Amino acid sequence: MSGSTVPSTSSALRTRRRPAGEVVLGVDTHRDVHVAVVLSVSGAVLATDEFPATAAGYRDLLQRARKWGIVRRAGVEGTGSYGASLSRYLLAQGIDVFDVNRMDRADRRRRGKSDPLDAQNAARSVLSGRARARAKTGDGPVQIARMYKLTKVSAVKARTQAINQLKSVLVTADPVLREELAGLGNAELFRICAQFTGVSSREGDGEESVVQATRITLGLLAHRIGRLAEEIRDVEARLTRLVECHAPQLLELVGIGPDTAVTLLVTVGDNPERLDSEESFAALCGVSPVERSSGRRQFRRLNRGGDRQANAALHRIVFTRLRVDPRTQDYYERRIKEGKTWREIVRCLKRYAAREVFHLVKQLQPDPRS
Repeated sequence: MSGSTVPSTSSALRTRRRPAGEVVLGVDTHRDVHVAVVLSVSGAVLATDEFPATAAGYRDLLQRARKWGIVRRAGVEGTGSYGASLSRYLLAQGIDVFDVNRMDRADRRRRGKSDPLDAQNAARSVLSGRARARAKTGDGPVQIARMYKLTKVSAVKARTQAINQLKSVLVTADPVLREELAGLGNAELFRICAQFTGVSSREGDGEESVVQATRITLGLLAHRIGRLAEEIRDVEARLTRLVECHAPQLLELVGIGPDTAVTLLVTVGDNPERLDSEESFAALCGVSPVERSSGRRQFRRLNRGGDRQANAALHRIVFTRLRVDPRTQDYYERRIKEGKTWREIVRCLKRYAAREVFHLVKQLQPDPRS
């Protein structure tokens, strides 16, 4: 990595005297290349350079950064996307990686926008302590579950689309065919449509009819629905086995099934020690209240931030418990008598559920620093 007091991607930069002690690394990530900046602990820019987003590029980046001093901390933009592979590499090298948000609009208007400036912002966020969210390792069973979860979500969307298309075709189908399939449930409808055999585009010298084309379309869509349903069942079985093997304690809680457990595990990541407290996990799930007090008016509003998938998972847990769990039902009745609203009670219950989940997931992997 080349030395420079001015952000630049040139490798032929003026070299400074190598300092001793700790330095901080900041990286602005992109699909093909990453721009890295090394700062001293006093905030001086020591070096700026550009590296390919490859395994060799990651090694070269860290090797050059270490020439300037000891690298213990790094701020990386996009640890869940373009910076995911780099984050895993740096974590494997014993470096604390922090996920850094891009500069706010006020800073961009005042300082301008460039990749070296974004990399500097990442390093300064770590140096100042603003960046406190540790990156996920993404190298264990939770990452495997995340891959399966992505597959399931896309398959469910595709199946829903195919079902809607099949029923849309039925709306405009020939009355005889429509009457033949009227009143059937989904399972029976798909089974019968799947039996429609493909008809040649020509029967003798006659051209293919609209009814024949409709039956072929219904058959193809029904087969597609069946394949997607089988794929979803296979992925669900894999997710269930993963949860039962790596986090069975989550399934012991009322209201948590394999799908909800996977959603919460993906939010936590393979390194739950990165979450310092139950408050940090609540904020991550968007169930920590946000102060909106002013003067004599003391008020807290709903937190609309955090991982919305995790927030929805906690919401499902609460509503399941309100239906089947006597303790939750008793709590609800008691708070209603105290004058609390439905929404306030649900927010409290989501916060309690987050606390339970946090203490269970912290058991999955002990903190190596303890």
